[in-house]
Amino acid sequence: MHPPHRGTVLVANPSADRYGSDLQMKESVAGLVEHGWRVVVAAPSDGPLVEPLLDLGAEVRVLDFPVLRRAAASPSGLTALALACVRALPRMRALLRRERPAIVYVNTVTLPWWLLAGRLAGVPTLCHVHEAEAADPPLVRKALALPLLLADAVVANSRSTEDVVLGSVPRLGARVRVIHNGVDGPPAALPAAPRTRREGSPWQLAVVGRLSARKAPDVALEAVALLRRRGHDVQVSLYGTPGPGQETYVAGLHARADQPDLRGAVRFGGYCAPIWSALEGADVLVAPSLGESFGNAVVEAQLAGRPVVATAVQGHCETVADGETGLLVPPQDVGALADTLEELLGDIARADRLADAGRRSAVAHFGSDRYRSDIDAVVREAIGERSGQPRPASAAV
Repeated sequence: MHPPHRGTVLVANPSADRYGSDLQMKESVAGLVEHGWRVVVAAPSDGPLVEPLLDLGAEVRVLDFPVLRRAAASPSGLTALALACVRALPRMRALLRRERPAIVYVNTVTLPWWLLAGRLAGVPTLCHVHEAEAADPPLVRKALALPLLLADAVVANSRSTEDVVLGSVPRLGARVRVIHNGVDGPPAALPAAPRTRREGSPWQLAVVGRLSARKAPDVALEAVALLRRRGHDVQVSLYGTPGPGQETYVAGLHARADQPDLRGAVRFGGYCAPIWSALEGADVLVAPSLGESFGNAVVEAQLAGRPVVATAVQGHCETVADGETGLLVPPQDVGALADTLEELLGDIARADRLADAGRRSAVAHFGSDRYRSDIDAVVREAIGERSGQPRPASAAV
């Protein structure tokens, strides 16, 4: 039973999908509801995340508003986006008048107009930043970070994200708090990895995440092809669905998987939730992403007791201690990935040591109870600072 409502938190999310930042928003909602808030989630369309949010006790409002995407980075795209914002702003302000929130919680930097709507309505705002696009041109990074000046508080999901934000707009320093993602482990310990259970069976690799060029599952396919040419019986399963505008890329993955050197060795498992059934069938999780502000799949694999081989990018470097809780390889380096997997698959004792250390580290640092309390604290802090109240002691996150 939840305590009486303290007030309303209006959460603006760019989709009702079930990927990284969406699922972390769901975890934030769970924490806020547990701590006595009424939570209303605004999304631009219906989707598979709506029912889980309702089950948590949140309310959902489907409201037509634009989402900033890379596809809009053209003169015509930016013009269309500006017009969509002008049309959407009255709807957003009307929702704020109806719901009378104590704070607007904006999930990701792709919804800066919600920060503006909150500011115009005189409502405190918080932006939860999940993007750490250090490879973007400085001007692009600055353009994405500048609207955060409208926020009363900024939550960064990793030190890497904080570095990108403050490197673009140093004035945000006093507003930014780092709160690492909270990730739940499996409800019960998973069985041993397939290769351990069935000696002599093919090695099973899993790649979990959107099927997109940025997540780079193509690199995993090429590494598997290289391992198979070296005589290793290795198979890989890709769990995920195409990201927006990635249909051509995914068609290329299917075409590559049908080539003779990979035929029969690649499985497209679709979206898998919860993730544990995918990890139960895996000997190793491979995370080949070109950039990651945190990387929930890596932590989930650690919690499931599976060794991880991940690219040495931003968030992965915060969740994987190379050689201790997993192994890191350079991004887009097929040879390095294949070599590392070959060494790991040839040393089951080492794979078990890495898996055990990874599980203990993930439990200690990325638990959901800690995350939910920290989110509640930073929300209360943002509301208290706007109203002139002192910060609560528990808000030191």
